[in-house]
Amino acid sequence: MKKIINVVGARPNFMKIHQLQLELDQYSNAVIYKLVHTGQHYDANMSQNFFDDLGMKKPDYFLNVGSGGHGEQTGRIMIEFEKILLSEKPDIVVVAGDVNSTIACALDAVKLGIKVAHIEAGCRSFDRKMPEEINRVLTDAISDYLFTLDETGNQNLINEGIPRNKIFCVGDIMIDAVDYILKKNTESFIKTKFNLKKNDYAVVTLHRPSNVDNIENLSLIVDILKAVQQKTKLVFPIHPRTLKNLKSFSKKNKKLSELFEIENIFLTEPLDYSNFINLIKDSKFVLTDSGSIQIETSYMNIPCLTMRDTTERRCTIDFGTNELVSLNKDLILKFVTDILNGKYKTAKNNDNWRNKVSERIVKILLNGEK
Repeated sequence: MKKIINVVGARPNFMKIHQLQLELDQYSNAVIYKLVHTGQHYDANMSQNFFDDLGMKKPDYFLNVGSGGHGEQTGRIMIEFEKILLSEKPDIVVVAGDVNSTIACALDAVKLGIKVAHIEAGCRSFDRKMPEEINRVLTDAISDYLFTLDETGNQNLINEGIPRNKIFCVGDIMIDAVDYILKKNTESFIKTKFNLKKNDYAVVTLHRPSNVDNIENLSLIVDILKAVQQKTKLVFPIHPRTLKNLKSFSKKNKKLSELFEIENIFLTEPLDYSNFINLIKDSKFVLTDSGSIQIETSYMNIPCLTMRDTTERRCTIDFGTNELVSLNKDLILKFVTDILNGKYKTAKNNDNWRNKVSERIVKILLNGEK
């Protein structure tokens, strides 16, 4: 019987690991798994709500590392996670995505001779200024099972010298998570709260440090949102870091505080996954700097305007639902106008949107099957 430790730490990884654990439950005679929550996202709206919403089992271990600089946070995770590995002695540690918890727990495991499985391997933005890119590259370099989204991810890994026998092209597990929510056929309470109708609004999410930790960029974003809201209503589930910086930077730039007063921008706390996916499903488009939301919107065929210069989800650009718009106000307003006038590009058929990804991953982890 194999023992697996699954790691979660930040918002996007709860949904991925939840899908994996639902599949692992089908093999209770062959595997024991434990869940470790590092506490990288420690706010209830970014963490506990996801356990409640998805019905996830409570973590077996909660490290409660909280916030901090990259070195501090990574180091605290490694110190605490190593103790768990020495006690539990698992066969495999599963990490997902590109956050500090991913690289920290992978490093601990590999140094103790424990195999590492990386979900979402091979994603590359080729922007080494992004901390997430460093986490991706390093985690892939030391992993034993690299679960990629598509052939582009495969080639990225091969170009970096990863042996082909470690690479498994399984698809994107976020598709399983979206399907799981859509099959529930529920409505988002936010639509009722703000009296929103289908295709009557757009959704905004922003949290990247390059966007929201910089007062000039955040000021530009507020200016962009003020312009976009003149064309359509905006629902903005606001990340704790973004909210904190808006309030803090407002002391230097009073215009930032205007975001809290605009009638056509509906600010809300971060939403649980069910409410968030159902909010996106009925939206006209999404403005974001998130990686996972690029996948979620593309799968649901919702136009996505990504406020970054690069993306690790290149397949969404090729698919035709996603555009990189940086913080270019004129470009964003052009695409918004096209979308609202029904002139936005038509998405292609995409064979990458395969479900049952978690099933493929579990079969490989347990039996080595492709």
